[in-house]
Amino acid sequence: MRPSRLSHAAAFIAAVIAMALVSSAAAGSISGRWSAVADVSGAQIPFRIAFAADGAAVQAHFFDGDRPTNPSSRGTFKDGHLHVSFPSYAAVLDATIADGKLEGTYATPGRVTPIHAVRRPAAGFAPAKAPSIQGEWIIPYNSAKGETAWRLIIRQKGPLAEASILRIDGDTGTLNGGFQHGAFRLSHFAGERPALLEITPQPDQTLKLVLVDLGGRRELSAVRAAAAAALGAAPTDPTRHTGVKDPAQPFQFAFNDLTGRKVANTDAKFRHKVVLVDVMGSWCPNCHDEAPFLQALYARHRKDGLEIVALDFEQPDQLADPQRLRAFIQRYGLSYTVLLAGDLKEVTAKIPQAANLNAWPTTFFVGRDGLVKSVHVGFTSPGSGPRDVETRAAMEREMVTLLAQR
Repeated sequence: MRPSRLSHAAAFIAAVIAMALVSSAAAGSISGRWSAVADVSGAQIPFRIAFAADGAAVQAHFFDGDRPTNPSSRGTFKDGHLHVSFPSYAAVLDATIADGKLEGTYATPGRVTPIHAVRRPAAGFAPAKAPSIQGEWIIPYNSAKGETAWRLIIRQKGPLAEASILRIDGDTGTLNGGFQHGAFRLSHFAGERPALLEITPQPDQTLKLVLVDLGGRRELSAVRAAAAAALGAAPTDPTRHTGVKDPAQPFQFAFNDLTGRKVANTDAKFRHKVVLVDVMGSWCPNCHDEAPFLQALYARHRKDGLEIVALDFEQPDQLADPQRLRAFIQRYGLSYTVLLAGDLKEVTAKIPQAANLNAWPTTFFVGRDGLVKSVHVGFTSPGSGPRDVETRAAMEREMVTLLAQR
């Protein structure tokens, strides 16, 4: 994709996703929805952000597709300066606003992303007749984690489309946009997972893809399942990617909780219980997808003998004072055990029983006898559509099966 086409993408998708501001907003108020772009890897990635102001106090939230994400903590907007924190991502939006334009940065640990936004809806567009690309596709891709393919899941309504790329760790969230100038241009940025995807249908019934995200710019292709099988390209089974070196040995852990108290698998609360051990990080978007699901399971099945333990691996800046992890726990109302296990680079050393542990999150299903019965790698978001429903159902079935075993 040439830079000019990327600018077309930004202008078009902003036009599709921009919505009218609240008509009653007072002059000078920033309340309402804004059309924005984030500068990532040389591309402008369109997204929406909404503000709710009460005097100088303000809150903000992003969107995953049409779904609002959880809001920020209370920030401030005063004398044209906006400062809003998103504690569960240790992120800060800092910007100036003048003449209906926002210019600023979105800063997370180790990364600063320029942000530009306007509060007026962008100009409309003339819908084009779009070819059908609905359904599931396979992207042949040899990843550093041993994958030979990813899934591309597309939902389409005329010229508008939503999509998600599903990898072993999980998916990209919902990329949305539409068709113009011979290609679909879809984007996602919800405070995490920024991505811009251009999809160009080809005469041979394949799709040409250009993906721009934090990993840079990649040119890919997508084919239907039958063609992928002929190429020997198949998405990795999330139940077969990671295992344990010796299934006959009890799964062990011993780490501190956030009060500094040591918690171990040998503690009385875990004896004769089914334990889901979730290897995760508060920095990990797919871990954010999984956490409310695990909390819901725990609320329903704790009485049946279920325990959940999250082993959190963090970036070095969060180890001394894990504010992001505390915000993560508060954001999702987690009542199961969360332990601070160490630096994310130490995961192999800290969990030596695991084999091929390289995806986030990874959940070990431990039976009442303390042995690992299965392992599920990654987690999906609603962007994966039926695959998300399948993931949640399969994990709950496995857990219920273990609970029934005495």
